[in-house]
Amino acid sequence: MRRRPPDFRRPARRRLSNAFWWTLCFVAVLLFVFILTKGPQIESTRPVLARRSYRHEGIMEGLNITEEMLNPSSIARQLSDQISLAKAFVVIAKESSNLQFAWELSAQIRNSQILLSSAATRRAPLQITEAETAIRDMALLLYQAQQLHYDSATMIMRLKAKIQTLDEQMSSVSDKSSKYGQIAAEEVPKSLYCLGVRLTTEWFKNLNLQKKLSEEKQIDMKLKDNDLYHFCVFSDNILATSVVVNSTALNSKNPDRIVFHLVTDEVNYAAMKAWFSMNNFRRVTVDVQMFEDFSWLNASYVPVLKQLQDSDTQNYYFSGNGGDSRTPIKFRNPKYLSMLNHLRFYIPEVFPALKKVVFLDDDVVVQRDVSGLFSIDLNGNVNGAVETCMETFHRYHKYLNYSHPLIREHFDPDACGWAFGMNVFDLVEWRKRNVTGIYHYWQEKNVDRTLWKLGTLPPGLLTFYGLTEPLDPSWHVLGLGYTNVDSQLIEKGAVLHFNGNSKPWLKIGIEKYKPLWEKYVDYTHPLLQSCNFH
Repeated sequence: MRRRPPDFRRPARRRLSNAFWWTLCFVAVLLFVFILTKGPQIESTRPVLARRSYRHEGIMEGLNITEEMLNPSSIARQLSDQISLAKAFVVIAKESSNLQFAWELSAQIRNSQILLSSAATRRAPLQITEAETAIRDMALLLYQAQQLHYDSATMIMRLKAKIQTLDEQMSSVSDKSSKYGQIAAEEVPKSLYCLGVRLTTEWFKNLNLQKKLSEEKQIDMKLKDNDLYHFCVFSDNILATSVVVNSTALNSKNPDRIVFHLVTDEVNYAAMKAWFSMNNFRRVTVDVQMFEDFSWLNASYVPVLKQLQDSDTQNYYFSGNGGDSRTPIKFRNPKYLSMLNHLRFYIPEVFPALKKVVFLDDDVVVQRDVSGLFSIDLNGNVNGAVETCMETFHRYHKYLNYSHPLIREHFDPDACGWAFGMNVFDLVEWRKRNVTGIYHYWQEKNVDRTLWKLGTLPPGLLTFYGLTEPLDPSWHVLGLGYTNVDSQLIEKGAVLHFNGNSKPWLKIGIEKYKPLWEKYVDYTHPLLQSCNFH
């Protein structure tokens, strides 16, 4: 048989296979030796790390433990465990009216604590001989507690029931506090009601007050002069509005250049006219109007007016019949149904001749010259306001319903909120950008109250989104009507805002902030004295 040439012969498989297996065995032996040499080192490090972690000085100090208590046979730890369990049983015994047993447990707890204290003082571990009696006596009491069904499961169930009861009581008290606080905030004090009645009577019987309006031509010129400083306040509170005007006048460098535009309702119109006619505020010009005279203010133009006249809306706010459950009392505040509260979105219509105006709420105090507000560059924006996003609850997502697609698609949930109460409005830009039309759009979208629930701030955040210029925080300091405010902020603040229920003219006002407001009230005025203002 002919043999194949060398190039076509089969390779020596046996020879190659033997070399491969010898190499593999050699590598396996080396790996086994490596594991044997490194394994003990790896295992030996584990208890060391554990010991180091337990013996860390900071941890021991934080847990208030000693070296002896870490010992598996520690007498001190056994006593501490008994004390912890006994304290829980004391609570259960008292709840079960077993006062005698609770007293016995408490006495034994004190004995065990004395032993632990003594050992800690002498810096020596407790010995079984000195603690044996205490441990035995406590064990007997704990066993007796178990016989009385003071076991862990019963204890947990009773404590849960107690916690639930306390939560219900706290919730009830909180609801009552909120309700009574809201009622107190909404009530008109007798003194304010008295002042309104007396001023109305004075206006109609005293012709001299009405004769002062003979200077109307000169006043009309100032009301339209855009070189002056124009402020507007929408309010039915005579005294609060007076404080705004008086504080602004007293702290102004040029009070004769200040013009106040006051808008009230028909009920308070005569009283407001009488008060500002009989009092002089350092030559500050004051004009009073009532919104019922605005011919453009009708349901066909103003969506919110149509909504406020709707019976379903009134039932929602006052009767609580709308929705799945009774409406919270905070939603049933009459100010949310007052047109005076919504006029801030119609400032260009109220004052058609003005180019720039500073809007002030009636619960503010001006404590320094604020003419600088009129020279602030708003950089093409419409609204100048102080941002309030220092706290997370002042961001957009806390005011608006971001489960609604319209809100979610158009507004950043982490955008900064800002405050109504002291705002600089560029009315030229307002008209150019049709801001009132934007407000109408969102107000109509919220007819079912799914975008926001209450107030004028949420629609304001939507309306002026991307049109608000942040101002220096010292221009407007908030919170004096519901929280503690840093005294340095108050001292530096130009406008102090008593936003919240605790208004300074109410008995529930925060006492330490009342003097900031009261110093602008002349309590010697005959009408204030006759109405028992003090």
